[in-house]
Amino acid sequence: MREVHYSQIVEAVREIALRANYELPQDVELAYRRALETEESELGKEVLQQILLNIKASKEEQMAYCQDTGVAVVFVEIGQDVRVVGGALEEAINEGVRRAYAEGYLRASMVYDPVFERKNTKDNAPAVVHYRVVPGEVLRLVFAPKGAGSENTSRLAMLKPADGWEGVKNFVLETVRLAGPNACPPFTVGVGIGGTFEYCALLAKRALLRPVGERSSDPVARRMEEELIEEVNKIGWGPMGFGGTVTAVDVKVELYPCHIASLPVAVNIQCHASRHAEVEL
Repeated sequence: MREVHYSQIVEAVREIALRANYELPQDVELAYRRALETEESELGKEVLQQILLNIKASKEEQMAYCQDTGVAVVFVEIGQDVRVVGGALEEAINEGVRRAYAEGYLRASMVYDPVFERKNTKDNAPAVVHYRVVPGEVLRLVFAPKGAGSENTSRLAMLKPADGWEGVKNFVLETVRLAGPNACPPFTVGVGIGGTFEYCALLAKRALLRPVGERSSDPVARRMEEELIEEVNKIGWGPMGFGGTVTAVDVKVELYPCHIASLPVAVNIQCHASRHAEVEL
């Protein structure tokens, strides 16, 4: 049994929370450089150039890439032979979030209660944490701050099995059309198909963590991704909604078995601030 101390987790979360907010992953930056070569709109090209300048400035200056530093979404893979000592795992994650958002002058956006008072928690905690128990002694943390502009345009539908692929495709395309400029394109679009009401939404969010341009290893999902990215870019929102041929840099599909009477589909829109960072302890 491997032991990991509370303080190690706090420091790890603090570090990846800052890194995620300051530095877009290399695959995302490369996707925007490729988009600059293929975008047909001159205004769209100008917007992409501004995005690339922003990526450079935020990394060099170590300051927030976007003022919306998001909900602190944390994906945890913990080995079944790992024991956290010195405190609770989730509290360590939240303490890491508190320290990062205070130290990095990152905007605190979390409010409670969500309906009436909407009082700011002032430290961007609590995080939204998703756990996966895996074999062995690994403890892997992925920090993915999620802004409200894109999250608010994400959608879920419980389709009928008879709706099939056309129903799924139409729902994805309708979601992108409705998102429009409000979600700050170019997008990365995560699509979860299958599971249950709540699980397809988690699939869609997990899909966003795969590198931009990396196709699914599942041949069915791969075909879906290839067709969807082509259709999404025909919508024509373009960079920041000014019109163009690059509305999304990628569409990623995750599949899971579902009930014979169900066809759950979730679309999680990610704005151009496609941020995440990870660490393995």
